[in-house]
Amino acid sequence: MKIKGLEKICGLYFLSGRDASGVRRIDNNGPVEIPTLRAMKSRRQPPGPGDPLFTQRLTNPYGAPVSIKTARKATAAAIAEGKKNGWTVAVAVVDPGGVLVYFERMDGTLTASSDIAIGKARTAVAFKRSTKLFEDGIVAGRLQNLGLPGALPIEGGVPLIEDGRIVGAIGVSGARPEQDGVCVKAGIDALGGEQAGDKSKEK
Repeated sequence: MKIKGLEKICGLYFLSGRDASGVRRIDNNGPVEIPTLRAMKSRRQPPGPGDPLFTQRLTNPYGAPVSIKTARKATAAAIAEGKKNGWTVAVAVVDPGGVLVYFERMDGTLTASSDIAIGKARTAVAFKRSTKLFEDGIVAGRLQNLGLPGALPIEGGVPLIEDGRIVGAIGVSGARPEQDGVCVKAGIDALGGEQAGDKSKEK
């Protein structure tokens, strides 16, 4: 809440104001920008590919756990994408139960990104959807997404589909969320990019 030009955040008061773009600026021994929901909406990139893997909750059943070979292949592609763009990232692949199958972290990546990458992967497989959908929901005002147990609502986690079944998920962290998403897509593409809605191979 605002009191005579002050804004209370976590029990502390800070000088605050808004610029023309709607960005809330907080000054406490240095300028810090905290974007409003309106500013976040204007900055977000357009939705990703039309593949339901990235754009909606999946109805695919769970399958056998992703193989270590597949997990390594997806991880290698995601890491390669990070290196190509100068991003340091951590990549995690989990099975349908959220158990870690494979993990790799580039030198210089924030140590916190390790747990975040795993958390994104677990969120994607548990809720059968890209974590970007949760992030987009929050930006759109669905703040209840912040309270979902076990959900990390940040772009960078996507389920892995094999023969029409969810066999796990991949999570990336270390760069900006949208950059993590680019690395995730590289990992998916390396596996052939099977679309979630394609169940023609389902056994």
